[in-house]
Amino acid sequence: MALNTLAFTDAQQLNTEFADTIARLLSSEINTAGTASLVVSGGRTPMGLFEALSKKQIDWSRVVVTLADDRWVDEGHDDSNAKLVKTHLLKNEAAAARFVSLKTEHEDAYDAESSVEELLKDIEMPFTVIILGMGEDGHTASLFPCSNELKKGLDRENKNRCLAVTPKTAPHQRMSLTLNSIVTSKNVFLHLTGTVKKQVLEKAMTADSEIKPIVSVINQAEVSLYWAP
Repeated sequence: MALNTLAFTDAQQLNTEFADTIARLLSSEINTAGTASLVVSGGRTPMGLFEALSKKQIDWSRVVVTLADDRWVDEGHDDSNAKLVKTHLLKNEAAAARFVSLKTEHEDAYDAESSVEELLKDIEMPFTVIILGMGEDGHTASLFPCSNELKKGLDRENKNRCLAVTPKTAPHQRMSLTLNSIVTSKNVFLHLTGTVKKQVLEKAMTADSEIKPIVSVINQAEVSLYWAP
């Protein structure tokens, strides 16, 4: 489809303007549909955005928040994206939002696929806003180029919202949204900082999507890139 790039002078400017945009989209959806959904990603990059967004005065009680992916670890673990979101986003005004976790009590992520699928069915589809990140290998969510589950995750005929993944180049089992869940979202954003990530993305755009999964998203959705050096 298309990649629309918005470049900012620094991360602070990006976070301020990005938070404004997300709050506006969520409020608009609440006004028209009664509720809205926000899907976020983990990592260090979105921390400042989460902090800015948490202070936005919208009707957060009508917003449901979930993750594009999470590692199969307890919520108290430092690698948990749920912990990151609860620490940096679900506070201040945004404390009123409802959170749907991708992690259950199952020991094995593969045993939990159907349970997480049921949890996600509580969220109206398509998602209102999804914010993706990207790894230096071109993965997004937990759709890793190295994983045996990649083909299933990228298959648009796979209408499941999520799947369990075991990357070969990163620790922990994962639970990830499928490509179909991602690209059918109403507003798809890619949030990157740094020149290295920008170069990886530019190079990925010339690669096969099964080598760089982020390309599958860009090829099948209107994606807005928010980037700062």
